[in-house]
Amino acid sequence: NGVREGAGAGGTCVNVGCVPKKLMFNAAAVREGLSKESGVAAGYGYEVPEGVKFDWAGLKGRRDAYVAKLSDGYVSGWKKAGVDVYGGFARFGAVQGEKTKVIEVGEEVLEASRVVVAVGGKPSELDVPGSELAISSDGFFDLEEQPRKVAVVGAGYIAVEMAGILHALGTETHLFFRGDTVLRRGFDPFVVDQLMKAMERHGPVLHSNSTPAAIRRDGERLKSLELADGSTHSGFDVVLVATGRKPLAAGINLPPGVALDAKGYVVVDEFENTTLKNVYAIGDATTSGYELTPVAIAAGRRLADRLYGGEPRARIDYHDIATVVFSHPPIGTVGLTEPQAVDTFGRDNVKVKQSAFGSMLYAFNDPDRKVQTGLKLVLVGPEEKVVGLHCIGPFSDEMLQGFAVAVRMGATRRDFEASVAIHPTIAEEFVTMSNWGQKKTNHDLAVVLPPYLDPPSWSQASLLSLGAVAGAAVTAAAFLLRAART
Repeated sequence: NGVREGAGAGGTCVNVGCVPKKLMFNAAAVREGLSKESGVAAGYGYEVPEGVKFDWAGLKGRRDAYVAKLSDGYVSGWKKAGVDVYGGFARFGAVQGEKTKVIEVGEEVLEASRVVVAVGGKPSELDVPGSELAISSDGFFDLEEQPRKVAVVGAGYIAVEMAGILHALGTETHLFFRGDTVLRRGFDPFVVDQLMKAMERHGPVLHSNSTPAAIRRDGERLKSLELADGSTHSGFDVVLVATGRKPLAAGINLPPGVALDAKGYVVVDEFENTTLKNVYAIGDATTSGYELTPVAIAAGRRLADRLYGGEPRARIDYHDIATVVFSHPPIGTVGLTEPQAVDTFGRDNVKVKQSAFGSMLYAFNDPDRKVQTGLKLVLVGPEEKVVGLHCIGPFSDEMLQGFAVAVRMGATRRDFEASVAIHPTIAEEFVTMSNWGQKKTNHDLAVVLPPYLDPPSWSQASLLSLGAVAGAAVTAAAFLLRAART
């Protein structure tokens, strides 16, 4: 019935997040490649029969088995490492010791000198009449049958992903969102514009500036969605609400000394300390600002390094963290958006390089059936440091990680252009943007040499000189030694 309680070992990502979502995204991408709407199979010589069938139930069974194996692997790994595993709802006890913290799990009462809160979050619900008739993104993974017609409510990345997957799998999908566009927070306007164009051409039915007012029953099995403007949209098998997530920290009886912000997130500092000594918090339930599984994993590892590994400086740096949206087409982004860069460094100090094109994957598609790729670099200062890198289009999800390393290391446009392009690929466009190896000076173009041709700095020159002297000394000593022996 699309209703789920809890996530399971491995948390949201393994059970009702990244992993099963990526499997559904992969399934959707396969069908998308076969479709007439934006598919490429026919252009490459494949005869695709009409009415290609998709076995939702069969995929769900295989997907759930895959997820269960991963989840069981977490439990096995914990036990193998000597961790005592308690199943149940954990909360802080009503009475806490001065030096130890008391945790209750059902009838079990545990004591510990240190406690890490990593309870994550859950999907938010719509505060409208009939909200109980809707499912969340968690409930999506419990659907036993493929819905014929779905309303997805939300503008964030989860709503965009769910709508894209359902549409690409052949469900009539309608996406309702309050503003003019989706992804209005945290994403570069260039990427958002490219995504909106792609969805308008090849995606779900878009309903912008739509504020839900109520969800009603529409007959015995169907639902209808009423909007604040008085309009009603009917005939939905499923109404899926993806309007954000909220932390679960408030439900575990946190001790009075642990502060929460106005939205219920646990307040932490850069070392994952809460406001109560020896109580720490990581992941989606904290004010760290990144609700991403790899971020929580990295934060947890660094916290362990600090508490038990003898590294008091260990912590994660919450800057230049790459992320991907498994939309159709997918998005990859790391660093600052152009507006963020302008706010930080000033308009005169920010330049951008961007490009939009149909990749070779769609070489044989008609122009209106090509899924566009968009790439953008946000550059700052005279050295043109890359402070933001954004891409949308096929394979953006897979090619971002390496570029994220470069951005993290402080690469400049010259560093990018010093890397010889891999041809023919989409990624090569990032290192061959317009005016490659040139810069504008007084209405003219001047040559810009790569960093490896820079003259050595004073320190480099000194090191080279010292190296030459040391080398000469070693050679002279070896010569004198041989002479003495003879």
